[in-house]
Amino acid sequence: MCYTIALNFEDGVTRFVDCKPGEKVLDAAFRNKINLPMDCSDGVCGTCKCRAESGAYDMGDDFIEDALTEDEAGQGLVLTCQMVPSSDCVLSVPTTSQACKTGQQAFAATVSRIEPHHDAAVVLELTMDDAATAPAFLPGQYVNIEVPGNGTHRSYSFSTAPGERTLGFLIKKIPGGVMSTWLSRAKPGDPLQLTGPMGSFYLRGGDGPLLCLAGGTGLAPFLSMLEMLARAGSRRQIHLIYGVTRDLDLVLVDRIMALAKRLPNLTVATVIADPTSDHPRTGWVTQHMPEEMLAAGDVDIYLCGPPPMVDAVRQYLNDHKVEPASFHYEKFTPNAPLKASA
Repeated sequence: MCYTIALNFEDGVTRFVDCKPGEKVLDAAFRNKINLPMDCSDGVCGTCKCRAESGAYDMGDDFIEDALTEDEAGQGLVLTCQMVPSSDCVLSVPTTSQACKTGQQAFAATVSRIEPHHDAAVVLELTMDDAATAPAFLPGQYVNIEVPGNGTHRSYSFSTAPGERTLGFLIKKIPGGVMSTWLSRAKPGDPLQLTGPMGSFYLRGGDGPLLCLAGGTGLAPFLSMLEMLARAGSRRQIHLIYGVTRDLDLVLVDRIMALAKRLPNLTVATVIADPTSDHPRTGWVTQHMPEEMLAAGDVDIYLCGPPPMVDAVRQYLNDHKVEPASFHYEKFTPNAPLKASA
């Protein structure tokens, strides 16, 4: 049995290493040819300090306080030269992947399904050419997909959960966009090249209430997150608000409802911005956030959508002095090759 340790680097690259029972994270990384920062490897210098975002582990007593203070340990900081995991863990590494002599992984995949949704979006499904090389990722992360014949790439969040040979993506249709243009003529069997995974927008652990705010194709990472929670039999209170501009932009609602049947504490609200819509809820996402959920102070908020939506939600939380237990967001620009997250 091995534990999976996700190493998230400052440049957005995520690498996964297997850690044997009783093995220290630093040793596991070196065994996987990833050179995490270190000087002494004896718990003395503090050079290997990282932050544990999730997971269970033991630090032992073989380190000095100058390397890791009690306060730092209480805040989730760890010394990878002393850290022995007892579960899967996620670590934030305060340096770039290149500094650790690693980088993005490349994968080959084949188009297995293309499903247009009006003029709003396209569901793209890919099958890994080699099941053994299916990318490990954290639910909410994304990959870069190379646009065939164009020499550029575009970034898309996984809409499927980790551990599947089939990878799914929800892609916004952009008139004249390089990926949209390629998708209009793509067919099953076409090859694609992917690199990743990347991104600091991913589902953390916890048992508190969860507020998910999705804008347009920003729904994709939440489908991945909710699938993982459903597989785990989560009993968390979850409220998903899915906001779009027009009625035609509301896609994959049947998939959301199927997830709601597997997650007994998931509630869903769809919102249409168009004031002429006959939809039960119109306006902006900020107008439909449950006040009682925000006021409790123990909610984890995840937000993914276009920049105006992300900025509006952040401004709303600031204006109303809402202080959630944690707040994670990702904004995307449809024509841009890269995403921004925090």
